[in-house]
Amino acid sequence: MHISSPRLILRAWQRDDLPIFAAMNNDPKVMQYFPKPLSRSESDALAALAQSFIATQGWGFWAVELKHNHQFIGMVGLHAQPDKFSFSPCVEIGWRIDAAHWRCGYATEAAQHALKFAFEQLKLSEVVAFTAQCNTPSQQVMQKLGMQYRQDFIHPDLAADHPLAPHVLYAITRESFYQMHPKYPK
Repeated sequence: MHISSPRLILRAWQRDDLPIFAAMNNDPKVMQYFPKPLSRSESDALAALAQSFIATQGWGFWAVELKHNHQFIGMVGLHAQPDKFSFSPCVEIGWRIDAAHWRCGYATEAAQHALKFAFEQLKLSEVVAFTAQCNTPSQQVMQKLGMQYRQDFIHPDLAADHPLAPHVLYAITRESFYQMHPKYPK
């Protein structure tokens, strides 16, 4: 199974994705709003975990490729957070795109189609997104998606005094998504 948008394909992970994903996850620019860059083994483990969720539940963080040349450019998708946060249970949407493909609208385009999947296939009533307060580029994607700011919080995996610990939570409801995207059936 894959999800197709005008310029992108969201799909299962392939072995050829792993070295590109590892380079992304070791790029300080891509990882500036994460606690640290990932080693090759950490990156491969993250891809394997993403693929295992897709294989077992049919959805997760999909690999993203460009339609015109089938180049892997990152990941976008959904992840259940049953109990980690004060606002759990919830399903989050997230993205990580290679820096060479920033400012092309790919994260927004892929995320719109992941949201469509969340509301049409999973029948979710709401999807959330969160990021470090200083990560304004991701917040701009959230806003372009029609997500609304909900609250600030301290990420539970980081020490309270860590510079990336202060986070923002955004959310979009099924109704808001369909108001923004009336071309998608309810």
